[in-house]
Amino acid sequence: MIKDYGKIFGFVVFLIVSTGILYLSLFTYSEKGKEKIKTIKVTGNSFLSSERYMKLTGLDRQQVYNDLNLNIIKRKFEKHPYVANAFVKSDGRGNVDIKIDEKTIYAVLLKNEKTFFITSEFELLEIQNYTTYSDIPVISNVSISGKINASTKLKNNDLTDAFRIIEASKIVGDDFAKKLSEINLKNGGNIVLTFSGVNYPILFGRGNESKKIVGLNMLWIKYKNLNENLSSTAYIDLRFSNSAYIGSKENAGLM
Repeated sequence: MIKDYGKIFGFVVFLIVSTGILYLSLFTYSEKGKEKIKTIKVTGNSFLSSERYMKLTGLDRQQVYNDLNLNIIKRKFEKHPYVANAFVKSDGRGNVDIKIDEKTIYAVLLKNEKTFFITSEFELLEIQNYTTYSDIPVISNVSISGKINASTKLKNNDLTDAFRIIEASKIVGDDFAKKLSEINLKNGGNIVLTFSGVNYPILFGRGNESKKIVGLNMLWIKYKNLNENLSSTAYIDLRFSNSAYIGSKENAGLM
């Protein structure tokens, strides 16, 4: 009986020691496996500064780094409405690099004195403070019934027509696309375009967006090659099939 007690006692001691060793080894492994984050660097941003992104994701305070891992950092960035994807990597020494892909912004939507970004996927985004952007056209007087809010998708015939104009402008070339400053949808009526550096409107109408944009570009190239300007032009009307009507402040001609 005494021998049995001795065996039981020895087994219990062995079990306690083994459990302790296992716990210590796992704890030590866990501590070694967890990387201590020291710095976070953001690249790929254009709409907001890296400092602003860090602040809005709650990563601007180094005291929160102890509770972070790469997956948490990735999720925090991808929750931001401007961010489509975030790619996070570490050098193994506590230095983390974040490369973000921002969503493709097609235009600034102006409706009832409210402004939104509208993405290539027709998603409305609130334009946040300290956002910087340029060469993005404004879409105005879109035909919409009811209220509109950020984080929703808004796609109708009006906006589809506007997107076709933007896409055609990009195909013609970056210089042309950057000059496109406003697409006035006239609440479902005849579209009017405004270009920066051009002091007259383009009466664009509806339909044949690509053909009209290419024709307009060719018209401007023609006048430039002839060393002539359109300073006396009151408007250019593209609503006629296969023609561009130039309205002059003095007279008008059919081109």
